[in-house]
Amino acid sequence: MIDRPQRGKPEKRSSRRPNVPGRPSRPQKPPRVIAPPSSRPMNDRRGGAEGEREEEADDLLYGRRVVLTALEEGRQLNRLWVVNRLRYDPRYHTLLEKAKANGTVIDEVDDIRLSQITNNGNHQGIAAQMSPYSYLDLSELIERAKAKTRDPVLVIADGITDPHNLGAIIRTAEALGAQGVVIPQRRAAGVTSTVMKVAAGALEYLPVARVVNLNRALEELKTAGFWIYGTAAKSGKPLHTMKLTGAIGLVVGSEGEGLSLLTQKSCDELVTIPLGGKTESLNASVAASMALYEIYRQRWQTPRYFETLDLTSPRSQIGEG
Repeated sequence: MIDRPQRGKPEKRSSRRPNVPGRPSRPQKPPRVIAPPSSRPMNDRRGGAEGEREEEADDLLYGRRVVLTALEEGRQLNRLWVVNRLRYDPRYHTLLEKAKANGTVIDEVDDIRLSQITNNGNHQGIAAQMSPYSYLDLSELIERAKAKTRDPVLVIADGITDPHNLGAIIRTAEALGAQGVVIPQRRAAGVTSTVMKVAAGALEYLPVARVVNLNRALEELKTAGFWIYGTAAKSGKPLHTMKLTGAIGLVVGSEGEGLSLLTQKSCDELVTIPLGGKTESLNASVAASMALYEIYRQRWQTPRYFETLDLTSPRSQIGEG
């Protein structure tokens, strides 16, 4: 197994760290690249009914598990629609009254109206309009992560545009014990209701930071003591041969393109998941899940990590929801 290089104290290290015997040197920082503007102007918004439906879909939660988790964690909701049979259900009644006291508008509707609101989604009798997601600054995410554990793990999504993939990554990251997720502000999915639904409540426990420049964020993570591993389809070292210790930033590439060249150059190591079949690559969320599991599999081999797991918890069970 390839040992991870020994690190110096983070507070005394600049973003360009000196070479240490036994540790691969980091490539020189490439010149700044100014990306071309998006093909769609920032002020271009869809108008009319189509725009309203798109806007509504982006902030709508539905389904018992997702909405119940949001209520339990005290998430600010603007409006909530619920069918009569759930309005006074003991599991919901107290939480609904608390949400109402905090300013949430509660509407009792029938199943037909709720199906219209959710565009025939599987609402299970309840839906809610959420307030905009509150992202953390990267520095605050790093501070929180280090306060929780000596060796935190953060997942960095490089241009993940599919909200289902992002939601699945967030769900796995929280389930295995990661301390947070970092996403870019442009050309990537943000935290929408679809992401929340796929994450199945994980976002109530796992913070997300949104950054303007992903590569500067990676440099900030390095300065804070994180070793950056990027997932690559073929060009990296086999994942299982790496000694994945200390504070780790795991970078996962987009569905079609993988990691950008600039992001690859910003990583300390590129890792590859060996495949034995004829399929050449994995879905982004699947690759992230496998890499995260290997990180924690190695850590669980030491008693102090294994003892922190609550294997009797319902949240540890496979195949829920």
